[in-house]
Amino acid sequence: MGLARLLLWALLAFGRGARAAEASAGFLEFAVGKFRYFELNRHFPEEAILRHIPANVTFLIFQIHSQYQNTTVSYSKTLLPSTSGTGNDKGLVFVLRPEQSMCTWYLQTAEVEPVHSVGIPLSYSETDPIPGGCNLEFDLDVDPNIYLEYNFFVTTIKFAPANLGYARGVHPPPCDVGTGQDVRWRLQYDVYQYFLPENDLTEDMLLQHLQRMAQVSQVKAHAIKVITLTANDKTSVSFSTLRGQGVIYNVVVWDPLLNTSAAYVPAHTYACSFDAEEGSCASLRRVSTKVFFTLFALLGVFICFFGHRFWKTELFFIGIIFVGFFFYILITRLTLLKYDVRLILTAVTGSVGGVVLVAAWWRFGILSVCMLCVGLMLGFLVSSVTFFTPLGNLKVFHDNAVFWVTFSCIAVFIPVASMGCLRILNILACGVVGSYSVVLAVGSYMYTSLSYITLNVLRRTLSTDFHRAFTNMPFQTNDFIILAVWGMLAVSGITLQIRRERGRPFFPPHPYKLWRQERERRVTNILDPSHHIPPLRERLYGRLTQIKELFQEEQPVGERTPLLL
Repeated sequence: MGLARLLLWALLAFGRGARAAEASAGFLEFAVGKFRYFELNRHFPEEAILRHIPANVTFLIFQIHSQYQNTTVSYSKTLLPSTSGTGNDKGLVFVLRPEQSMCTWYLQTAEVEPVHSVGIPLSYSETDPIPGGCNLEFDLDVDPNIYLEYNFFVTTIKFAPANLGYARGVHPPPCDVGTGQDVRWRLQYDVYQYFLPENDLTEDMLLQHLQRMAQVSQVKAHAIKVITLTANDKTSVSFSTLRGQGVIYNVVVWDPLLNTSAAYVPAHTYACSFDAEEGSCASLRRVSTKVFFTLFALLGVFICFFGHRFWKTELFFIGIIFVGFFFYILITRLTLLKYDVRLILTAVTGSVGGVVLVAAWWRFGILSVCMLCVGLMLGFLVSSVTFFTPLGNLKVFHDNAVFWVTFSCIAVFIPVASMGCLRILNILACGVVGSYSVVLAVGSYMYTSLSYITLNVLRRTLSTDFHRAFTNMPFQTNDFIILAVWGMLAVSGITLQIRRERGRPFFPPHPYKLWRQERERRVTNILDPSHHIPPLRERLYGRLTQIKELFQEEQPVGERTPLLL
């Protein structure tokens, strides 16, 4: 009994010593199809190993992911561009030799802080296509990675073409010999997009959701298929950039003859930098933007409920939008001014445009021209909403000429079709456009997809590459709440104004005519007290004289009354 106990303690001690030696040697062991969380340190590279690979597996894809810090995965300890990859989302393809049942690779990072990562090896058979098997553009011989680039307007992903699968110990099929159905030209590429929860920048959330985008079955079940490319298409797809919103992209290559598929290494982006001192992911919203759109929303809410009654205030609001929108496009395309300066100039110029529109109504009183501006603003918003739907991603609208002609027709149709009921058109415009300003104000404080209804149109006017971008947006709980608030404000404002304006004149009379009539009445009616009021010039001169007397020295008083006789 004592001998058995001693043997047990010896075995336990040996096991602990072996595990300690394994950990000290920087050794990580993986299992096929299972995710593993681990931490990489700068001075301690890790060697990874996969054992007991089944004989029917022809090739493996190992992928490693981190939130924003770079990691490196390599075939060997010596890092070479052709044998390693560095980034947030990287992977390697291991084409197995006959009888090979074990595979090793190396992991490390150059970051100062430890990097929390997740990795998984995935196995494929000889009938499955090999992602990146016909790579001619990037460094790796077989490159399963998706390369992602973004700017303020467009996010673009690129990937290498795939090749047909083949058995162990067999030469790979040629990539560029013929274009028939027996070579790689029969392959098709399904591009998928997956949105992370809005306003959530945590590392755990990203690494958790990345697990839904690694395997083919999970990608098809959870992501949105954006487009299917053939082997004749360019392996590059563009999307609308969503700053501060996490998005994961992946490509599934499909062999229609054998009905087999394989997934590339997914890539993610927030379209911002986590370690930037200014404009990082945690502080994307500028103070100037918040101030501008908060004031704009206050005016918009007033217009939503009282715009038709306060007609001049509504015209001022419409003038700000009309002139400010085109002025911002002009100075952005022609100058290199900073964003804050452009926003201030836009606010000033828009205010001037609003004053000009009010002055034009006061002097000329042409109702049809003013209502054309109001109707075009409502038509612009309706047209923007139309292209915000999946209709905007149709291939035909990637042509700028088709897009702008269709967009303009929808925008013009609204005022033209409503010329017979101008009061209803005006109240609708007040309710819908005024309440949408609240959506823009919310978008300046937190992410919401509804702010991109008009922002996508602005981007299309500013960027020459935006017409190629797909404008899919996440629509999650926050967006449903904000949409409900927008709808409630619009319906409430429209209903209130319709009920209040019942029995009243449709629009106020011409202000200049009223002013002239009042002026003529004062001139001809001597019984009117206002008739005896001096002209404005004489009143101003009298006021100036009074002010001037305050600064003059007093004269000697002397005798002021006549002597009594």
